[in-house]
Amino acid sequence: MSEQARKTAEALEYLTGFGNEHSSEAVPGALPIGRNSPQRAPLGLYAEQLSGSAFTEPRTHNRRSWLYRIRPSAAHPPFTRIDNGALRSAPFTESVADPNRLRWNPLPEPAPGTDFLSGLWTLGGNGDAAQRAGMAIHLYASNADMTDRVFSDSDGELLIVPERGGLLLRTELGLLAARPGDMALIPRGVRFRVELLDADARGYICENYGQPFELPNLGPIGANGLAAARDFQAPVAAYEDSERPTEVINKFCGNLWSATYDHSPLDVVAWHGSHVPYVYDMRRFNVLGSISYDHPDPSIFTVLTSPSDTPGLAGVDFVVFAPRWLVGEDTFRPPYFHRNVMSEYMGLIEGAYDAKAEGFVPGGGSLHNMMSAHGPDHETFERASAAELKPQKIDDGLAFMFETRWPITATAQAAGADHLQRGYDDVWQGLQRHFRA
Repeated sequence: MSEQARKTAEALEYLTGFGNEHSSEAVPGALPIGRNSPQRAPLGLYAEQLSGSAFTEPRTHNRRSWLYRIRPSAAHPPFTRIDNGALRSAPFTESVADPNRLRWNPLPEPAPGTDFLSGLWTLGGNGDAAQRAGMAIHLYASNADMTDRVFSDSDGELLIVPERGGLLLRTELGLLAARPGDMALIPRGVRFRVELLDADARGYICENYGQPFELPNLGPIGANGLAAARDFQAPVAAYEDSERPTEVINKFCGNLWSATYDHSPLDVVAWHGSHVPYVYDMRRFNVLGSISYDHPDPSIFTVLTSPSDTPGLAGVDFVVFAPRWLVGEDTFRPPYFHRNVMSEYMGLIEGAYDAKAEGFVPGGGSLHNMMSAHGPDHETFERASAAELKPQKIDDGLAFMFETRWPITATAQAAGADHLQRGYDDVWQGLQRHFRA
């Protein structure tokens, strides 16, 4: 199946732009002109609006798409509860928030036949899914395609960061390919199925319960920089006309619910709107930094932000540490020691992170909750303190961060996992006293 998925992925075309009012039709004439819901939709299709925001939210924040589909979403049998597996949701009450610095190795290899959905494993999060506030951090490890079943998340949007192996995401609005180095976003409520582009796949997911991700304001940076809107790619319409039974799994208020349809719900022939999936190549991020002295705050690396009710205080930020030049004079160039009111979960996609010489590996992750002291390990500090300060290109790694205003509570399975590094504090134990009065 991977070979067919790869051929499909290589042939994909996209619409470009973040937050655009896109439109697409897989069959000419499927989109009505001049109105959203004519008395009879073209080609015998059903018109249906999918709203990712309240009707009355400001136009700049309003997310909705009109879908023209073979059968309406309302035509389905009742949903019933199914087992959640290793998937958990906020509020996270099975354990307490931990002020200690925590770090994990990659997930263990999954059992044969594990698809994307059954391979989801929750590390932790905050807020309350039912109140649409906060976020959750999941990891996935899979070695099989989702077959005759699709998934949707009513609790939040899913920001997917592949670390090993590519994904073909078949969504209601069309197809996306996401490979290591890319990030993909599935909006709240959009149904999708995952096929593998390689023998197996592994990666990270931020489930954002709050306001949809948007591009951060640039302020004094000006009109250009960071992630460019035109580099975000949305799918073109592609539909399945399938009459075979399909399991539809919905995550609703933290639990999984299942119903078996007599057709595929990925049957949207045409659509237009702004509530759309997209994929973004993180290597296109336009890194800005100091060309004089001092390391800038990591907020300069923000790709997307989910705003909260307090300006500048995000429910969650998505940050990428992409290849960049370091040229600061009389500057300790790796990320500095600090304590932060925000809580930080960091993952590594490839290579090495410039503040950690060892122990932080692709597929692993670290959690530094609010006000926990962290920074470069002993080896990195000693090397950077004595380094010749010539221009240096950092291009041997790609790391990211989910940063949130609230503490992240680890799940019981994460706090007791065999792949938790119980000696993580030791990386700072070699730091010596150098003070001379």
